[in-house]
Amino acid sequence: MKQLLFIFILSAAAVLCVFSAPLETLVPLSRAAELNTSEDMIIETQLKNPSPKLLPQNNELRQFVNKIKNALNPGMMVEALYLYKKPASFYSSVYVWEEEQKTKVFNQMLAISTLTGIQYHSSSRNILRTFYEYSNIIDEPAAKNPLPDPVFLKPPESLTVYARQKDLTFGDNIYRYDCTSTKDAIFFVQENITSLTYGVIPAIGKGNLRSIVAVIDCGESILIYAVSMAKAFSLPGMGDRISSSFSNRAEAVLNWLTGRLNSEIFMR
Repeated sequence: MKQLLFIFILSAAAVLCVFSAPLETLVPLSRAAELNTSEDMIIETQLKNPSPKLLPQNNELRQFVNKIKNALNPGMMVEALYLYKKPASFYSSVYVWEEEQKTKVFNQMLAISTLTGIQYHSSSRNILRTFYEYSNIIDEPAAKNPLPDPVFLKPPESLTVYARQKDLTFGDNIYRYDCTSTKDAIFFVQENITSLTYGVIPAIGKGNLRSIVAVIDCGESILIYAVSMAKAFSLPGMGDRISSSFSNRAEAVLNWLTGRLNSEIFMR
């Protein structure tokens, strides 16, 4: 009887711990405090033997990132971490992400056409510059026929879509997006189907770029993690330019996503 009571007390304590501080199960305590007290995103850039520094403690996400990193052997990695704080009326249980809320977030992440016209800060020009001049989901890489952004009544466990995106820095390209939905998280993996050029200079070969955006529900907030990994061509100064560009662009994508959450779901 005492043993059963002891097990019950331990279980109750574990539940209370998970309920009161779910974010602390995903990132170190110091990082959780930083995210909770700041409105800024955290960004890490690495050019030599990159290894994830901001990766949350989510088993499926860590498997995604490490599998891609090991296969790609990237020469550059840019990570971003941000805590999106929900209005109190939209808090969800930390045990199960409310289906309706999760579906809305999934659909907003698939709103590829709304990336058209977003801006980022260009370090080389020191100005705001258009990121995507054109962005749209297409039927297939060969035909490139535009399709409307899909809308789901329930997130599928897995989904693959293709998109044509004209980037004023890296040109007009085709990307593959692999989307995965789990109990408390959504992962989007982007891969370049065509080679990227920096002006007229070859920059990143076909299939040598992977970008992952993950959103993980924390009950009172949503933890957003993004990472871009690339094997870039070795030209003098190219690595620094590309990493700087991806750092600013990661910030632009996260700003786009949080803007969509604000205006389309949480109505701040």
